[in-house]
Amino acid sequence: MPGWCHAYVRFVEGLNRRIGRFAMYLLYVMMAIMLWSSVTKIMHVPALWTLEMAQFTLVAYYMLGAPYSFQLDTNVRMDLIYARFTTKGQALWDVFTVFVLMFYLGVMLWGAFDSTVYSFSVNERNPTAWRPPLWPIKSIITISFALMLLQAGVHLIRDIATVRGEKI
Repeated sequence: MPGWCHAYVRFVEGLNRRIGRFAMYLLYVMMAIMLWSSVTKIMHVPALWTLEMAQFTLVAYYMLGAPYSFQLDTNVRMDLIYARFTTKGQALWDVFTVFVLMFYLGVMLWGAFDSTVYSFSVNERNPTAWRPPLWPIKSIITISFALMLLQAGVHLIRDIATVRGEKI
């Protein structure tokens, strides 16, 4: 495989690893938010922001962790027939299916980007008592779809290398 493929794989996997490791700690942030929510309810002065902030943190955790999960190949997969293929057969099948995934991720990225731009332009807010702006969480969703698309490109490169009998 050409040198740019190796550089691309190293860059994207390093980026997704760092972001994914950061995202893992968002669970502690969410736990702290929920603990604060419990404390304020016990004190009979419930905070308005805790439920939505916990939801936003969960979305960030899930979305930013998805590319890292994809990189580690820990995503859920139904492989009734796939497991019976040889390594090259699995890679050949993955070359086909990664294009379907990339199309799907491209459509989702387009929609997420469009929604984020709209959110910025009208200063969109959640229609609740706290009324937080929605552009930060929509930006995180857009970034995560972009990272997933980049990681799908890494999988495509690795699968092509496997089909060719090379190792990346």
